[in-house]
Amino acid sequence: MMTGLLHTHSLLRYFILIMLVLVIVTSILGLVNKKPYGVWDNKFSLYLLIFTHLQLIVGLILYFTSDVVQFNSGTMKNAELRYWTVEHIFGMLLAVTLITVARISSKKLTSDQAKHKRMFLMNGAALVLILSIIYMSGRGIL
Repeated sequence: MMTGLLHTHSLLRYFILIMLVLVIVTSILGLVNKKPYGVWDNKFSLYLLIFTHLQLIVGLILYFTSDVVQFNSGTMKNAELRYWTVEHIFGMLLAVTLITVARISSKKLTSDQAKHKRMFLMNGAALVLILSIIYMSGRGIL
C-alpha cells in the first residue's frame, strides 16, 4: 500500500506542475491582452485546487505512516531526516495555502484584471516554492 501511495504522490506532482504552469500562462495572457476572467480560467484553477488537495491528503498519509519521518533528537542533525520531517511538509503546506488562497480570494474580486493578477502572483509564488522544495530533496527538479 505504501508503494502505491508513494507512486500516486509522485505522479500527482506532474499534474500539479502542469496545471500551475497552465494557470500562470492563462493569467499572464489575460493580463497582457486584457481578457475577461472566463470559464476556462475558473476551471483551470479549480482543477489545480483539486489536484493540490488530493496531493495534500496522500502526502499527509505518507507523512504519518512513513519510516523516513522521525521525531527524535537526531532528526535535526541529519539532513535527509530533517528535509522529510520538517522542510518538505512545511514548504508544501505553504504552497497549498498559496494556491488555495489564490483561488478563494480571486473569486471575491470584481475586476477581471485583478483576478488574473492575483492568480498569477500567488500561483507563481507557489510554483517557485514547489520547485525549490523539490530541488532541495537532492533528486532534481523532475
